[in-house]
Amino acid sequence: QWEFVQSGGGLAQPGGSLRLSCTASGISLDSYSIGWFRQAPGKLREGVACISNMHNPYYADSVKGRFTMSRDNAKSTVYLPLDSLKPEDAAVYFCTAVGPLDGLCDLRELRSDSWGQGTQITVST
Repeated sequence: QWEFVQSGGGLAQPGGSLRLSCTASGISLDSYSIGWFRQAPGKLREGVACISNMHNPYYADSVKGRFTMSRDNAKSTVYLPLDSLKPEDAAVYFCTAVGPLDGLCDLRELRSDSWGQGTQITVST
């Protein structure tokens, strides 16, 4: 049974920074790509970023240059620092396993029915 436990998040002002972590159990993390998704009230879930098992990241255009994903396989943990936050980044963020794609990762393919518990990101003055 795969399990993803998230930590971090919280409240930041516009332009501020936060960090999310996602620790996996029940899988060998170094064999999988991990993705972050977010969902704001009244909006569909969207893929934010992912990182392949080869440490190659992919970012949605909306966060490119501001979010930087990394992973530590020894700790079975992936990290998502969120910098230069904007009000539109406010959402509940979730992590899960995603598919591979030519050495990269593919947010369109979910590899697990399990998700992290969700972490609220609030961006406000």
